[in-house]
Amino acid sequence: MFKEKLSLVPHKPGSYQMKNSNGVIIYVGKAKDLKNRLSSYFRGKHTGKTAMMLNEVHDFTYIVASSELEAFIIEINLIKKYDPKYNILLKDDKTYPYIEYIKNPYPKLKVSRYTQIKKSDNKKLFGPYPNAYAARKIVNLLNRIYPLKKCDSMPKDVCLYYHIGQCIGYCTKDYDIKKLEEMEKEILSFLNGNDTILKNRLLKKIEECSQNLNYEMALELKKDLDYVEIVLSKQKVELHDLINRDVLGYYLNNGYVSTQIFFIRNGKLVGGHTDIFPIVGELKDEIENYIIKFYNKHEIPKEIFVDEIIDKEIISSVLKTTLVTPLKGKKKDLLNMAFMNAKINLENEMTLIEKDEQRTLKANDELKEILKLKNLNRIDLFDNSNLFGDFSVSAMVVFKNGLPAKKEYRKFKISIDKNDDYNTMKEVLYRRYYRMLIEKSEKPDLIIVDGGINQINACKEIMQLLNLNIKICGLRKNDKHRTNDLIDGDTLEEIKIDKTSNVFHYLTRMQDEVHRFTINYHRQIRSKGSISSILDNIDGIGEKRKKELIKKYGSVVKIKEAKIEELKKIIPENIAMNLKDYLNKM
Repeated sequence: MFKEKLSLVPHKPGSYQMKNSNGVIIYVGKAKDLKNRLSSYFRGKHTGKTAMMLNEVHDFTYIVASSELEAFIIEINLIKKYDPKYNILLKDDKTYPYIEYIKNPYPKLKVSRYTQIKKSDNKKLFGPYPNAYAARKIVNLLNRIYPLKKCDSMPKDVCLYYHIGQCIGYCTKDYDIKKLEEMEKEILSFLNGNDTILKNRLLKKIEECSQNLNYEMALELKKDLDYVEIVLSKQKVELHDLINRDVLGYYLNNGYVSTQIFFIRNGKLVGGHTDIFPIVGELKDEIENYIIKFYNKHEIPKEIFVDEIIDKEIISSVLKTTLVTPLKGKKKDLLNMAFMNAKINLENEMTLIEKDEQRTLKANDELKEILKLKNLNRIDLFDNSNLFGDFSVSAMVVFKNGLPAKKEYRKFKISIDKNDDYNTMKEVLYRRYYRMLIEKSEKPDLIIVDGGINQINACKEIMQLLNLNIKICGLRKNDKHRTNDLIDGDTLEEIKIDKTSNVFHYLTRMQDEVHRFTINYHRQIRSKGSISSILDNIDGIGEKRKKELIKKYGSVVKIKEAKIEELKKIIPENIAMNLKDYLNKM
């Protein structure tokens, strides 16, 4: 298929891009030798995600680079730009919490996620911590023991913290600089792993509280002391240089790679991070891409231990840090431990991964066969919601390869509030796909509307208007509001699907998701539709009566709970009854 095009590819370094039949880039890779790498994809047999990706490939393009480093940088930039479906997608983009020590103008501690932290010479960073709770607990403990600045503003006079001895009155600007320097030294020493001073301070305070018969405070401080013991009793690594470093191990099996990163801070193992993802390209390329993507949102340490297959020179150039492959001793043992943990994680998760594939990817493939579609990579699902014609909204959720793509979800506030599902569906679909055409964004392979023939016809009308050829189906619920029928948009006939099958459960999960997302948005709109806007919907309630109701009750809930006799004091009985009826229907 690509024989002639492959014959023109040079034996040079560069980045290549695989495209599907719609011209969408589905995978980006790099190669030392473009011709050899691309040729390897189109000869021999492939399994797993590689086979799935190649089954979708309709074309490929490439960019020749002057070096491997340049090829790698091009690849990184293209992955960021296009977010291809077969490139590594980390399961959790949430970064780890750190403790910031801010020195000037006044000493202060705060907990921040790494992506929220602004680099400054005025602050020191400690972490990562295993979770935000652990970081906050440490900050709260230090705030209780040391007179750090607690408030964000600068009050005109001393506050409660000053009177209970937890602040030295920074607002008065009358404090001992030497005491501040001593306090800072102790805090930084503790955050760097030296617990002796803090333990002694806690023991002294516990003794003082006990002597003053303040046993409750003594008990609280004892709990704090126990927590310090737990936090600081983490496994210590005998690396006496105290360099902040990460250790990366991995394990490959059945087309999946498991990674394990250990965070070593000041000679101590403070936590770790694991990921499991399917492999498409060469193992070396996948791990190198993973490293870059991970450190795009996490702290880059002074040193990273990696396996010998990693191109340390290239990764070091991109991350501006040092990569090392330890060959013996404690450092080698630490790297081996990361590899062992990566293997254990994958072995423990493999059964769940296989079940999840059965529930998602294979169900998606079965649906593709049932609908006789060439590709089924993206499904757009729509649902409408209103309350007797008021607060009309619609929403779209997206599933890609059997999984929800939440970044692609969209909400639509309908321009006219009226109970007209047909025209609501038309408005939403037109807005969505007209914008898609203008922006030249990804087109779905299937559109599913929540409803039957009426909604399908609305969708078909818009597709004809925009000259789009996209398969349409409807999902209809039974009288118990459960997924029941899949309606073919071409024939308007029911497609028979076994209700115990993975496909049926897949359709149910998609319909439940779009319904949940739409209803949540509808509730937001209703809550934002304040008491004032709700009262505007009741005949006989003008500005004066509205102000009196708001002044007396303050919320929709309290008006709803009020009796007619109470409401009659402000509005006529018939209007009060209409208001109550309206609110009871919400």
